[in-house]
This record gives sequence, C-alpha cells and structure tokens, in this order.
Amino acid sequence: MRVRIVFILKNKGSHVPFHHQYLLAQLIKGIMVRGGEEHFINTNVYNFSGLKGQTKISRNGLHFYSSRVTLVFSATDRELIDYFLKHLFSFPQIDVGSMMLIPECVEMEGEVELGDVMKFVCISPLVLVKPSFNDDRGKRFILPTTDTFSDLLYESLMIRMEKSGQFVAEELEQFYKFQLVPDKDYLARIQDQQKKFARIYPLYDQDVKYEVRGYTFPFVLYAAPEVQKFIITNGLGLYTHKGFGMLDIAGADPGKKTQKYEFDNSLAQSSGQ
Repeated sequence: MRVRIVFILKNKGSHVPFHHQYLLAQLIKGIMVRGGEEHFINTNVYNFSGLKGQTKISRNGLHFYSSRVTLVFSATDRELIDYFLKHLFSFPQIDVGSMMLIPECVEMEGEVELGDVMKFVCISPLVLVKPSFNDDRGKRFILPTTDTFSDLLYESLMIRMEKSGQFVAEELEQFYKFQLVPDKDYLARIQDQQKKFARIYPLYDQDVKYEVRGYTFPFVLYAAPEVQKFIITNGLGLYTHKGFGMLDIAGADPGKKTQKYEFDNSLAQSSGQ
C-alpha cells in the first residue's frame, strides 16, 4: 500500500539537500520511536520517496516554491502506515532542512496490475553494496548491464522477503526468475549528455556516516507478480527503509486518481490541529 502525505509549505523558497533521504529517514525513525511501540520501532519493512513539489536547484540544494509538497510512504502492513501517520499528524509542524511543513492530508494510490514483465523508473536511488566504515567498497561501481547487478539485487531482495514473514520457504523457492534489463538507450543518452545515472550518496546508520553508490535509470524487470508487488510496495535494493530503492511504473500518470486515506487522527485533534 502506497500513500501520499501532503504538507503545506509555510516558507516558500526554503531548501533541503539535493539528496535528503537521510533527513527524512531520521524524521521517520524519530516518529516511530515517539509512538513507543517496540514492534513498529524495530521494523524496517517500508519505503519512502524524497519530497516532491515545484523546485529549483541551487548550490544549497533543492528550493521548493509550491504551496504544497508530497511524500510517498509505502508498506505492506497497514497497521504500520496508520501508526506512522497517527504520530506524524500529532505534530502541528515538522522541519526538514530549512523547510517548515504542516501535515495536511493523506491520499492512497490505487492498486496497479502487475505481471511477469514490468518497466520501472527509479524515484530514489538503487543501492547494491553494503558499505563498511572507513572503506570505499560501498562506492564500488557496477555496470547495470551485467549479471552481477541483477544478482546483487536479487540476493538482497530474497533476504528481505524472507525476513518480512510474508512468504513461506516453498513460495520463495518459486521466485528464482529475476532479471533486470536497463534501458540501454537511456544510459547512452545520459552519457552522451555528460550526465550521471550513478552517484555517491550519504547514508547514516546508527549515527555513523557512510557513503554508498546509488543508481537511477529506467529498466524492465522480469520476475513473478508476487515479487513485483513486494518491490513496488517495499522498494528494491539495500536500505529501502532509509529511502533508497523506491520505484514507480514507467509511463504512469503522476496525477493518477487517488482517494482520501482514512486513519486515526485523534492525536492531531487533541493537539489542536
């Protein structure tokens, strides 16, 4: 289940770093901890996007000029989503970077039909290699057209699917079909324009800063529909609970129909919102 959280932006022109997933990860974790329920505090089976809105780029990062900005939050467990939203909306305002955001409402994205072959775009970077302290291995570049690229994603995916508790061993054994095929025309065009589809991003884990290489490009994925559904809900690659690996279906209408998402908003009401 994917929901769009809409915030009112109080201070137009304010900014966050170009890659601000780590700020959002800290915010989300803080809200989970504030709720006080150990089960939700310790979970990492969820995914989220960067902030979306009307932006301009400067040396300081992304400046937002729209009156509202949106954050996509996604998880299989509806109770987790409701828990997060309940405590998020208990705050009259949250700050991300220099942005002052007022939680306004939540919309639920519609279900999509998934098959064995799906074309995706990355709306946050894919991370393949786990970093180590004072070691550059997390910044290793792996060519997306190689089997190694697909294999690393598949290995981390199977581990996450097993740990999620949503599948039994017999089901996981059936999910051996997995192949990621990048859009080679896109990669060639990006390189011709001297742009990058792979960059180094900051990552904070247990208060330690790491650097990881993340990839953003469109690709076709061959996998069972159950695997496709897990990915579109929970992300692909490593550190999905830190905002990496969120995907969208290529060609999807960004303004596609949504519906209001109802959740327990009593904490917000009691705080005067």
